[in-house]
Amino acid sequence: MTQKSRFVVSRDWLLENLKTPGVRIVDASWYLPATGRNGKAEFEEAHIPGAIFFDQDEIADHSTGLPHSLPSPQLFAHHMGAVGITPHDTIVVYDGLGYFSAPRVWWMFRIMGAKNVFVLDGGFDGWKKAGLPVTAEKTKVAGSLFKPQFDADSVVTFDEMLEVVGKKLSQIADARGKGRFTAKEAEPRAGMRSGHMPGARNVPVTEIAEKGELKPLDELRRLFEKAGIDLSKPVITSCGSGVTAAALFFALASLGHEKLRLYDGSWSEWGGRDDTPVATGEADA
Repeated sequence: MTQKSRFVVSRDWLLENLKTPGVRIVDASWYLPATGRNGKAEFEEAHIPGAIFFDQDEIADHSTGLPHSLPSPQLFAHHMGAVGITPHDTIVVYDGLGYFSAPRVWWMFRIMGAKNVFVLDGGFDGWKKAGLPVTAEKTKVAGSLFKPQFDADSVVTFDEMLEVVGKKLSQIADARGKGRFTAKEAEPRAGMRSGHMPGARNVPVTEIAEKGELKPLDELRRLFEKAGIDLSKPVITSCGSGVTAAALFFALASLGHEKLRLYDGSWSEWGGRDDTPVATGEADA
């Protein structure tokens, strides 16, 4: 029997628990502009009954000048309290595709102090394909108190990342596609350099799931090992803007990896500057 992540719930489980007290459902759908999809617009047209929408562009630190930066614990708590979510709830996060933007919100909830947080396997696209119930009705919520317990150690800052790269203090797993990683393809953000941080390894986020469902743990383990990641040593995850870095974080946490951190600025910060070292081609040997 294939072993799946302990952070995943099935469609059947969620269907059975739609009305279970303390189970909260969060639509975290966000898409790259090139896809032509709009998460919020799709949510307003149809979502899983009882779900609330988590707007990753709105619930963010806008002072950084970077896309959807991690919000302060106070801002996160304000928004979650407004929709009646507490750190003690069982929180199920989903996105349209399965494992693109949902793990980012899963990660945020966890570093803000929530313990029982899961991702819906197969995503909303899979839910609809299975013919399960959807609604356009706005979910009625009552305000609550979300008291955050922020795990700052899980987040890597730019200055820390400079030191990590310069002194080779940690492995780096980059979730972007191979073309962007090797600088054979341009970044989607105009004027940004392509390539990767020296020493980084490429684990494209598209490879952790198949048809919206997370791959079994043994396949995930082989994926990271093939990329040159030593699963016994610390790993920092990165991507284009911090979203899919959380999907790699999710996959590694599913494997029981505990020495995990996420570079929130990711390539938007690193590649957007002209004073950072950039490597091209395949990962260093």
